[in-house]
Parts: sequence; structure tokens; C-alpha cells
Amino acid sequence: MQFLTLFFFVLASFPHNVFSQINTAIMPVTKDAKTSLFKVGMTLWQYSSAESSYLLDLDAPFTWEDCVMGRLGPTCEDMYACYLPISCSHSKCIDARSYTNPICPSLNITAKYGCHICAVNPVNPVSNICKISQLTTKILLLSGTNGRTLSGPSVNWNYVFSCAPSSLKRSLPEGFKGVAAFSWSTLAFPRQHYDDIVTEEFALCLPSSSLAPGLTFIGEGPFYFLPNPNLDVMNILSYTPMIRKTPKSLGYYIKIDKISLKGTPITLRSLNSSPARLSTLVTYTTLRSDIYKSLFTSFSKATEKIPGVNAVQPFSLCMKASTIGSTHTKSSVPNIDLEMESGKIWTISVDNSMKDTGNGVSCLAFIDGGLRVEDAIVIGTYQMENNFLFFDLGNQTLGFSSSLLARGTSCSSFNTTIPHYTS
Repeated sequence: MQFLTLFFFVLASFPHNVFSQINTAIMPVTKDAKTSLFKVGMTLWQYSSAESSYLLDLDAPFTWEDCVMGRLGPTCEDMYACYLPISCSHSKCIDARSYTNPICPSLNITAKYGCHICAVNPVNPVSNICKISQLTTKILLLSGTNGRTLSGPSVNWNYVFSCAPSSLKRSLPEGFKGVAAFSWSTLAFPRQHYDDIVTEEFALCLPSSSLAPGLTFIGEGPFYFLPNPNLDVMNILSYTPMIRKTPKSLGYYIKIDKISLKGTPITLRSLNSSPARLSTLVTYTTLRSDIYKSLFTSFSKATEKIPGVNAVQPFSLCMKASTIGSTHTKSSVPNIDLEMESGKIWTISVDNSMKDTGNGVSCLAFIDGGLRVEDAIVIGTYQMENNFLFFDLGNQTLGFSSSLLARGTSCSSFNTTIPHYTS
């Protein structure tokens, strides 16, 4: 994880033509072993560079971290040593305050503090707790990539985010410093990039293990994963439109027209009015009860020859793990095909549909969310692991690869070494 902890003096060792090829920034994504939540590593410069970890959230309006605001004065004479407030009239403050949350306290505190601060409400999405804090800025250092290797600390900018009191971190996994926003918000990473060569596009590649990181990329690629040096993952993606429920909605939605097993659609009510949301806070894909029951019935029938075992919570359908195989072997467990609005198929293979729960048991990794749910389908991180997802915010499209394992690679197989250059 140290490959992103890079210092300014490294810049001198890289020739200019290396940076001219860079159009993408890169950050590591790691799975927390206890909670299965994902953290993204980034470096905020404060005298020295040190990487911190933040909860990866596709719905957050802005990034926040545990920090204390400072003021220029005897104890804070260097602007890089303190977190300084931005004013309430700043355009980024206006953007941040436009995203309201009903659980949060009132921000009408200008009478007490004046307009020299920007009061905001950072939210902990795990505990659903909100606090009042202030918007601030810090220099962010990121490595760049030419699509094959890291290329040095080529991206740095004054990034707008919020401080938050330490108490807001409660219920976040150990070592998480705050929350990183990757939503539609103008204050999220993909849309707050100050480098003209990096567009409003980002890719997410979640690892399946806590032992090896995956990655998130900000930019258009290309993306070459080992061991195939000539396969740009962008060339294998299928695309479907992304939907925004309202101009201020933050999450990413896609329309799923059909769900099929072995080419046969399962019986469903129309899904057109109920787009599916992608979430990095939900582990297993959650389905409205009628959808779940149809999938359960069809999957049970398709796997009736596989010995069943008692269900393991929170799952309802489990079987002997030794009998189901994987994408690398012949398996009688069917793929689950999600047919998108575009007509393209996102295939959920056995590695993303069946969860090994231990003691020789494997379970269908989908959850019954009940009848009264805001979103009929919420695609969780287990179904995204080792799938390459490309979010094109400008064109409002989602690119998806289905499982990279079927192509002999994974989200942990990008080359993160820094090549040595001599002048």
C-alpha cells in the first residue's frame, strides 16, 4: 500500500515525456476483513505525505475525515499545517449545502459564526449519524498511470472536503479515517478533479480478498491487467445508461429488464419502474421480496440435483460447497444473467453468486429485502468483486466486464510497480 505514499522530490527522477502520457489517477481499494466494507487509500499532504484510508461510498455528497479546523496565527502560520475554513459564499460551499439530509441538524449558524466558515453536515453512512462541521481544503497527492504501470506522483490539487469530529468515526471499521465520496456530487472525487487531462470518468475494481488490494481509477484509461499485457479491459466492456432519479440524487442507478438462468427469464413484475442501485455499503445484492422469491424458486429448481444443507444466516438457500465448482471448472450452478436496458448482459458467475460460509457450505449470496423497500434491487459489493466497472459521468453510462476471473485475471492483478528511469 506504500506505492501511493509518494513525495514531491520523486518528481525530479521522471522525464517529462512520461507525464505527457498520463491521463488517469489511481488509488488502492482494500476489503476490510471483519466488515467486508471497502476502503480507498489516499494521501493528504500536511508537512509530510502519509496515506490514510477512507470508506468508499457511492452515495456520499462530499468526502470527510476526522480532523480539527485551525486558524492562521501563532500556532498555525503555515497554510499547509492546518485545516483552514472556506467561506459560506464559496461555490463549493453552496454545492455542499445543497445536499440536505433529514437526519442532520440545522446549518443556520451564520449568526453565531459569520460567513467566514462553511458549515456542513458530514454523515456516517454506517451508523446513520450526522454532525455539524466545516468545509476545508488540503493538497491531495495521487499516483498516475499510463494504463500499464504507476508513473509517479503526477496528480496533486487543492481538494475540498469536510473535517468532522472524532466521534463521527464510531462504527466505521478500525483504521478508517473518514468517508470518500464517489457519487454524482460535484464535490466527489470524479467531478472535483482539477487536472484538465483527467475527465469525469472513474473505474472501480473491487478485490475479493482483504489480502490483496483492488483499485479505483479516475480517468479514461487504458487499463491493462496482468498476465495479459495486450488486453485493455476497456475493450471487453458492455455499456448501459445510468439514471439519476432527480438532478440532486447522488447514487448510481441502472435499469434491469430481465433476470435469467440458463437463458430462461425468471417470472417477475415489470422492472422498468424500479431501477437498480449500485452500493458499496451493501455487501450482498438485496432484492424486493417478490423478486427474491422468483430468483429463489428458479435457482432452487436449477440446482435441485446438488445436495442441499441447512441455511446459514443471512442466506436462505445453501448447498455443499464441494459440489458446485467455480468458473474454472464445470459447474451445475447456473450463471445469473442481468439483461440491461441496453440489451447487454451482466453475467453473475458462481464466484459472485455463491458465498462460502465455512464448514463446507456455500450459499446463494442474495438477500430478501422485504416488500417495502426504496429500491427494488440494490447491487452489493459481493456481486461487484473482480468485475471492472467504468462510470462515465459525462455520457451517463456504466461499462461492465462481468467477472475478470473468467479471463484469467482479477482486480488485484494491475501492475503497481514504479518503473525506474534514468536521465
